[in-house]
Order: sequence, then C-alpha cells, then structure tokens
Amino acid sequence: MGKLVRGQWSQEWYADDDKGHFIRDDTKFRERVSADGSSRFTPEAGRYHLYVSLACPWAHRTLIARKLKRLESAISLSIVHPHMGENGWEFGAFPGSVPDEVNGTSYLREIYTKAKSDYTGRVTVPVLWDKREQTIVCNESRLLLRMLDREFDAVGDPSVNLCPAQLEAAIDAEIDALYRPVNNGVYRAGFAVKQQAYEDAVTELFQALDGYEQKLMSQRYLVGATLTEADICLFTTLLRFDPVYYFHFKCNLRRLRDYPALYGFVRDIYQMPGIAEICNFEHIKHHYYTSHPTINPNRLIPVGPIQDLESPHDRARLG
Repeated sequence: MGKLVRGQWSQEWYADDDKGHFIRDDTKFRERVSADGSSRFTPEAGRYHLYVSLACPWAHRTLIARKLKRLESAISLSIVHPHMGENGWEFGAFPGSVPDEVNGTSYLREIYTKAKSDYTGRVTVPVLWDKREQTIVCNESRLLLRMLDREFDAVGDPSVNLCPAQLEAAIDAEIDALYRPVNNGVYRAGFAVKQQAYEDAVTELFQALDGYEQKLMSQRYLVGATLTEADICLFTTLLRFDPVYYFHFKCNLRRLRDYPALYGFVRDIYQMPGIAEICNFEHIKHHYYTSHPTINPNRLIPVGPIQDLESPHDRARLG
C-alpha cells in the first residue's frame, strides 16, 4: 500500500482509530480548471492528462464523465496496472493498461513528487496532470467529476449536463449522503481491524442500501429525471459490489442482485452508450483480490460471480 513521507516512499498501511475503524486520508491537490479564467488552469484540448485505475471506483467516476462529455480526444489517459503492490500504483504490462507516455514514469508516486518533491500523503487515483505547468491540478474525484462536467464544454460536448444549476444543491446533498455509508462504507467494512468496527460499517451500509432500494423503486435516478453526478457516484460502488465487496470486504448480508431496483439501476447505466467499455471486471477483481494481503494472503481471484448486466432493466418506465 504505502505512502510518500516528505517525498520518500514508505511502507505504511492505512491508519485506524482506537476502536478499529478505518480512516481514509484526505486528498491534497485541490486546484481547479476554470472556464471563466478564475484559475491559472484553463480548459484547452491536449493540455491535460488523466491518470486512472480501471479498478478504482473513485477514478471510474472521472472515466465516465470523460466518456459522456466526449473528452477522450481532449484529455489523454494513462491506466495503471491493476495490482497495487509494495511500490504502489505502477505502470506495467496488463491487458487494458496504458503506460505513462506523458512523463515516462514507472510508478504513479513519481508523478506526485514531480508535482511536489516533498509531498507527504497517499498516492491515489484519479490524478489530473497539467502538461504545460508540469504539475497536478487535482486528485480529488468529486471535484474532478464536477470539473469535467462543467469546465470543459468548449472542448467537449456541452449538451451533456451532469449537474444542472437548479439541481446542484440536491446533487451535492445526495453525494454527501452517499459517501460515509456506501462509497466509503465498503472500505470501512473491509479495512476494519476490530469486530465491532466492521459490524458498525456493515450495518450502516445495508441500512443505506435498503433506503436507496426504496427510493429507486419509484424513480429512475437519484435526483431529477436524468442521469447526474450523484448517480455516477452510486453506480461505481454498486458495480463492484457482487464481484468484490460482497466477498472480499465481507459485505455479505445481501448481494446487489437481491435488490431489484438497485440491480436494475446498475444495468440501466451500464447499458448506456460507451459505459460498458470502461467497466473492466478483470482489472477490478485482479486489483482487490491481489493487492490486500492482510485480507486475501494467497491472492486467489474468484472465478465468479456470473452477472447479467446486459439483461433488460425496464427502468425507462419510471421516467
């Protein structure tokens, strides 16, 4: 796992509190690309490069926005090897991985120290890199999702709006509500080091999933009548639920497919044009089952589960 400490790589696992709860480190790079010129980073085709993992739900958010906003030709891409070992995220040969052809690095941590030589913190994806300024703009997925949606209309597809102004407050509230019990909740369960901490996380997770099941029985999306950032934030966690979180993180009260509305919601988004091609279960399973030796020491990767994400979802009837 590891982290950088004053620019030096350290083999340091995630922290936990005295009750065994997993504590996620805050992201450190939080500048923004601004179409109105209010920042030094302006939206230009070819200027920015996105570093991602196909396994990571946080990075997956930005890949979906890049796809839906038709920014593939404007923002170049590198994809790390799915296994995260002692040296952290690495650019290596694996089907679907893309080397760092912008900076020529072998490890993602080199991008962090290139931006800040004495950086201290986790080396995470996604990362938006500015080729001109030779620095990291942002490594916070939620900020990047909003940035890709709103600030790149001049070089992308302005007809796609994942956060309409009139729904912004509701979308932000929904994403806030998702974070602790669901998006981070699966990790709080999987990385807990004491029984009660694990049970607390699982209980909170399934209470939230039960609530979202009820909500999505009567409406197609979380906010409004069209897909928004909130739906993307829920989708990338739910997509990984049955293949990974149910088994690997012991979130096994129910499977996703035991929730008809949530499973239909995932199939609905998965079947949107271009989305399935950026959902890579080989990367997802390889990453989780080989990168956490304290959870899966033999690094065995399950063959299943069999999924039917292409089956009809019948959610268009909800409006």
